[in-house]
Amino acid sequence: GSEFASCRLEAVPLEFGDYHPLKPITVTESKTKKVSRKGSTSSTSSSSSNSMVDPLSSVLDGTDPLSMFAASADPAALAAAMDSSRKKRDKDENSIVGSDFEPWANKRGEILARYTTTEKLSINLFMGSEKGRAGTATSAMSEKVRTRLEELDDFEEGSQKELLNLTQQDYVNRIEELNQSLKDAWASDQKVKALKIVIQCSKLLSDTSVIQFYPSKFVLITDILDTFGKLVYERIFSMCVDSRSVLPDHFSPENTNDTAKETCLNWFFKIASIRELIPRFYVEASILKCNKFLSKTGISECLPRLTRMIRGIGDPLVSVYARAYLCRVGMEVAPHLKESLNKNFFDFLLTFKQIHGDTVQNQLVIQGVDLPSYLPLYSPAMDWIFQCISYHAPEALLTEMMERCKKLGNNALLLNSVMSAFRAEFIATRSMDFIGMIKECDESGFPKHLLFRSLGLNLALADPPESDRLQILNEAWKVITKLKNPQDYVNCAEVWVEYTCKHFTKREVNTVLADVIKHMTPDRAFEESYPQLQLIIKKVIAHFHDFSVLFSVEKFLPFLDMFQKESVRVEVCKCIMEAFIKHQQEPTKDPVILNALLHVCKTMHDSVNALTLEDEKRMLAYLINGFIKMVSFGRDFEQQLSFYVESRSMFCNLEPVLVQLIHSVNRLAMETRKVMKGNHSRKTAAFVRACVAYCFITIPSLAGIFTRLNLYLHSGQVALANQCLSQGNGNHILSFFSLPKGGLGRLCWVFDHPEHGVLFLVRELLNVIQDYTWEDNSDEKIRIYTCVLHLLAAMSQETFLYHIDKVDSNDSLYGGDSKFLAENNKLCETVMAQILEHLKTLARDEALKRQSLLGLSFFNSILAHGDLRNNKLNQLSVNLWHLAQRHGCADTRTMVKTLEYIKKRSKQPDMNHLTELALRLPLQTRT
Repeated sequence: GSEFASCRLEAVPLEFGDYHPLKPITVTESKTKKVSRKGSTSSTSSSSSNSMVDPLSSVLDGTDPLSMFAASADPAALAAAMDSSRKKRDKDENSIVGSDFEPWANKRGEILARYTTTEKLSINLFMGSEKGRAGTATSAMSEKVRTRLEELDDFEEGSQKELLNLTQQDYVNRIEELNQSLKDAWASDQKVKALKIVIQCSKLLSDTSVIQFYPSKFVLITDILDTFGKLVYERIFSMCVDSRSVLPDHFSPENTNDTAKETCLNWFFKIASIRELIPRFYVEASILKCNKFLSKTGISECLPRLTRMIRGIGDPLVSVYARAYLCRVGMEVAPHLKESLNKNFFDFLLTFKQIHGDTVQNQLVIQGVDLPSYLPLYSPAMDWIFQCISYHAPEALLTEMMERCKKLGNNALLLNSVMSAFRAEFIATRSMDFIGMIKECDESGFPKHLLFRSLGLNLALADPPESDRLQILNEAWKVITKLKNPQDYVNCAEVWVEYTCKHFTKREVNTVLADVIKHMTPDRAFEESYPQLQLIIKKVIAHFHDFSVLFSVEKFLPFLDMFQKESVRVEVCKCIMEAFIKHQQEPTKDPVILNALLHVCKTMHDSVNALTLEDEKRMLAYLINGFIKMVSFGRDFEQQLSFYVESRSMFCNLEPVLVQLIHSVNRLAMETRKVMKGNHSRKTAAFVRACVAYCFITIPSLAGIFTRLNLYLHSGQVALANQCLSQGNGNHILSFFSLPKGGLGRLCWVFDHPEHGVLFLVRELLNVIQDYTWEDNSDEKIRIYTCVLHLLAAMSQETFLYHIDKVDSNDSLYGGDSKFLAENNKLCETVMAQILEHLKTLARDEALKRQSLLGLSFFNSILAHGDLRNNKLNQLSVNLWHLAQRHGCADTRTMVKTLEYIKKRSKQPDMNHLTELALRLPLQTRT
């Protein structure tokens, strides 16, 4: 005992105010000596008459070790090394928790949107005094140290400026300005200013004057803290990277140099000097990760200390958000330290009764906020804390949480957070236990229907025991159906509809839909709840893939009638049709399905107007066509045609739907012919004519000229195949006069009109070609004339090359008659004259290439289709050959191959005349 007493430190009495460890250090200038050492540029020794020298004072100088370190390194190599190291580190840090952990970034937007206010806000800005800042610069170390320390101390004792009457948006803008100011200050190497901004922002988290805005304020301020923490960490990390080495992904304090450690300690000492608890806690928590540079156990030692520090925050709302921030930082840097996370939650439970204390209640009275509005402010923080605790937690932890909730009297707010955080499988297996706890909850601050909603969200993800399912639904719906507020009701009903569809039959689903209609119809409450009602429809459709069952649900169509806003009604109809197209596997003729879907498709069609976008029209047409394709009445062809007729009248404003109907009717006509197997009774023929007439009437209503052409051709072929000669000819005639580029070969099928003379259609076609307005510098007109020559050559044969079964063509009528051939030859001469006239117009420098190509093409046509024993035709072909080569524009390889073909063909029987022709076709050289 005596020895102990002699070794005990001497107690020195100090009066209050004489000394404080956080007061500025008084420095007197003395001899200064630079000492070279690894990791720093200089060291300053000073003596003080009344205080110890701060060993970290040197790093407060403007030329801190990091600046000198960065300046001495090769900038390009250093940047590359840092970038590579950062990428590796980010990849490693992002893999600390799995993708099944919902990040904070996903929650912040929802919080900002939910917790808003119309009240005026204020910001207290601690600007610091300006004394001594305009003086002349001095290089004395003591002055620099004093200035840097005074800046921090002056910040807390300096002038205060308060911005009043800010709107919420003004407040957000001001916070964003501070965030940008922080980045700018850091970029300009003003580290003290950056720290001052962070402290200033952190202090705002102690202000609950507009309490309903506090969760959003927390989100905005912690964004700034996150920025600061990242900047500090990257700053220190960069000191451990140079052009020769890169810090490993899982580095230890042994891998860091003295400069990095010294700078890191300096930051923690600066933060420790912050006098107020809340900013000191938040700023240290923001750079918690930097402990990795100092000690392997630094983070595990700091987390419990920071957890205990929160106990000094008196306001329960402020403290729970502080715990949420610490849990967030903890999950980022050390998610394996579960004990610290659990300790935060248990500490919160111990102080939870403060919510009902006089201090909080008086504050709520002053602000005019009731308890049901106040308690939900805790939800974002509590939900996050529970999410961190429950991440990969064993099921036993849920049991412990439930027991603690029971001890607190089954507080509804805590119970809701538990159900929101733990795995749905754990909650589902204990559904009846949770229902029992919900029944015993006090509804004064947190209504029971929100608890049932949270339970329903879990049951949508996991199945409860089968024996409990009906009882669970009855207990939940007993509470939901008594809700008077339509918005509260539909928010819960929307969740439990999915549970009902998943586990029960259409009878229970019909009961639920009837109850929703009953609650949402009075005072047109449905108009305020379209999003929730849409979700109900989507969930019902998702579980009923048999549409005959779906549409037999009595209240389904009356439920659709509640969507009276056109845009919403159309979206719902689109969802129904998308589900039908996806899940309907077999064609149907069920009248229940047809009537219901015709009504749905009609609703979509009628929404089309002059302002409807083309993409929207295409989507609607795609859905309606999907329905049309799935309708089949089997061999009841008349009923099928009646359906197409009705559809045409209902969907006349969507051209793609009309096109689909025409194709369907053509297929129907061909199917009828195939089924009847040539038995063309009057009834069958009349039906086919009805199909052809359907197409003949519908095609002119289409706007697209190419679409009309193709459909006329297709419909004409179908008509002729079914021996409907007049309809077939009519469709073919219309196809050629819809567009001059029609398939001319099909005219071989069409016989001439008895009252208009031979080759009437060809003459009319040539008139159309002549009158058509062609593009400048286009040779399409001549190419079509060439095709007409091919047609006339084919029609000059005694027997045409192809026919339609049981349909006579012109060869049956004329059969190589001399008068017919004479008319044919006259048309050939007319067409050839037009081609030659066009070739003359191409005798210009810029058109010589076109003249050569067209001349050779015309030569090949004569060679393939003409009788070259005719002297005039033979001479014309020789002239064309020379024309193609005249200006050196012809392709020599093509000309050689063509000549070889003529010589080869001349060796065939009756082709001796080609030998003489080949001798008259020289190949010009380009030498």
